[in-house]
Amino acid sequence: QLQLVESGGGLVQPGGSLRLSCAASGFTLDNYAIGWFRQAPGKEREGVSCISNSGGSTYYADSVKGRFTISRDNAKNTVFLQMNSLKPEDTAVYYCAAVLKVPTVQAMCYIIPRSGYWGQGTQVTVSS
Repeated sequence: QLQLVESGGGLVQPGGSLRLSCAASGFTLDNYAIGWFRQAPGKEREGVSCISNSGGSTYYADSVKGRFTISRDNAKNTVFLQMNSLKPEDTAVYYCAAVLKVPTVQAMCYIIPRSGYWGQGTQVTVSS
């Protein structure tokens, strides 16, 4: 079965950190660009950070730039999102997506992919 599974979400206080993981099973991520997206209640899904298949290109939304870091370990077939200095407005369900071909990683984050693979999401709640 081809799937992506996110993990690492949870409840954290403002200023805290979490590390999300996106693991693939049934296929290898080597040729896929990966994106992290989030959706808060009542809001549209938005791109948070995206990374090229080689890891050489990354994109961050302005709202997370300097606080979040995306990385990938193709040997482990996993992509990570390190989230530091978390804010209440970061509260959302976080999803990862794998897309075989993207024009740029920025485009992948701007235009929510309709193709590729999606995970089921992991809840991140930032609250005191």
